[in-house]
Amino acid sequence: MAIMSTPTTFRPVLERIAEEIERTPGSGRPADYIPALAARDPRRFGMAVAEPDGTVYGVGDWREPFSAQSITKVFTLALDLAREGDALWEHVGREPSGNPFNSLVQLEYENGIPRNPFINAGALVVTDRLHTRTGDAAGELLAFLREESGNPDLAHDAEVAASEAAHGDRNAALAHFMASYGNIDNPVPVLLDQYFRQCSVAASCADLALATGFLARHGIRADGSRLLSRSRAKQINAVMLTCGTYDAAGDFAHRVGLPGKSGVGGGIIAVVPGHCTLCVWSPGLDERGNSVAGVAALDRFTTLTGLSVF
Repeated sequence: MAIMSTPTTFRPVLERIAEEIERTPGSGRPADYIPALAARDPRRFGMAVAEPDGTVYGVGDWREPFSAQSITKVFTLALDLAREGDALWEHVGREPSGNPFNSLVQLEYENGIPRNPFINAGALVVTDRLHTRTGDAAGELLAFLREESGNPDLAHDAEVAASEAAHGDRNAALAHFMASYGNIDNPVPVLLDQYFRQCSVAASCADLALATGFLARHGIRADGSRLLSRSRAKQINAVMLTCGTYDAAGDFAHRVGLPGKSGVGGGIIAVVPGHCTLCVWSPGLDERGNSVAGVAALDRFTTLTGLSVF
């Protein structure tokens, strides 16, 4: 792994990336199946890099809150894995799906066990299990994000949660189908409420880059306490690399070379273990649900800095 000479070189790298993105014609479309997200300007762009000591750099709209959506799946996975350990993997797999993130077909083939924790079915299982252990999975997630980001004002966006609930028939179908196989503990309406609240968290690039720092620190939280063993932090980074960008994970690994997790709100987080964490946001999505400008920016970051896991 190539290592940059000084941390201050992050700033000019980010500024160069922002200039390049600004010169590129906007492409992609916001997620229109969630009405509360559809009105976002696809040309918006922000990017932040956080070092393990909490130093954070940013450009563009890096302080602008946006809907974290599926990015939150990384944090619920970490919180549940910290509580139940490897028993979780009896209920959700660790393999790329190769299918859309809300596919029902694959679940039937695999007897109600989702392929990985980052497709919707897998995230529902993880949220369900975290809710069983905490009594409030969405609240546990929000408390964690507030502590790790240092931002006590982070909150759920009630409008986004309501919008998702009103258009959440596919997620309801996934949850009921898994419940029929005994892979869901809580009543489906309770689980769906928790899941929609979880996905509705509004946070900025700075917030999410800082909150992801425990994965760069091999499982150590911002206050120095250990959330995960080094081995389990590695597990999460590995699943992010292979499954974190829906059915485009192979292309993302090829272009960017970092563990990453995207969300249909236009955000992507990425990890350089031992060195830094990143978050980029731009609402214009490609056909697979990943931010067009976000992937391009992360590609440029690893090219310009030489930082990757390969």
